[in-house]
Amino acid sequence: MARKRRLVDDENTENASNQASRTWGTLKESSRIDSANALQLSAFRTLYISQPTYNPKGTGNGIVAEHTLSIETAKSMSPTDFQACYDLIKVTSSEAYKNSSVGWSSTKKKKEMKLPDLRYLLVKRANGSEDVAVVAFLSLMLTIEDNHEVVYCYEVHVSERVRGCGLGKHLMDTMETVGRSVGVEKVMLTVFLKNEAGIRFYERLGYTEDDFSPPAKRLRNGLLKRPNYVILSKALR
Repeated sequence: MARKRRLVDDENTENASNQASRTWGTLKESSRIDSANALQLSAFRTLYISQPTYNPKGTGNGIVAEHTLSIETAKSMSPTDFQACYDLIKVTSSEAYKNSSVGWSSTKKKKEMKLPDLRYLLVKRANGSEDVAVVAFLSLMLTIEDNHEVVYCYEVHVSERVRGCGLGKHLMDTMETVGRSVGVEKVMLTVFLKNEAGIRFYERLGYTEDDFSPPAKRLRNGLLKRPNYVILSKALR
């Protein structure tokens, strides 16, 4: 699920103190965040992507093949790869968006996918395979969130036919390596509460609810209303 921020009484009103903190954090934008985001893709790849290939432990149908891992932006990747990433989001998450207060909009999602500081880790079958389509990807952004230097995981999606072979964990590990190399404080991500499998996956990797995850609010009738998402994080230093 894409990046979300803590919300209060109604879900369109930001907590004023958090908003001020984020504004101050933006004004003090970390030099290491700036420097990393200013890198050309080739330099970013050389500095932070140590393993350009990955050998899965196997898939559900017993097929094992070498995969390549590349770093791209929305501008640098081919239209075919961009569409493949969008299609993975749509297949795996559009229903969850539709059933939430966020709603699903193809236009808004594609606009978000083109944010200038967003980088993509793309997984494809290695050269020589007849199938060279994107089978998994993770999008990340090095940024300031609530006055903390973080790497924010916007999306991580794995095609159903290659699930269970460690690609998701490999993508998360690679993102964490990027964060540690840059020197940010933590990884943050947002996940729908109904995505119980996703939450269990993140918890196995050491993610816990972040202090800035929105709390439940008590309605006038006394009932507690929980947001339909949670913000998780993992310390990197």
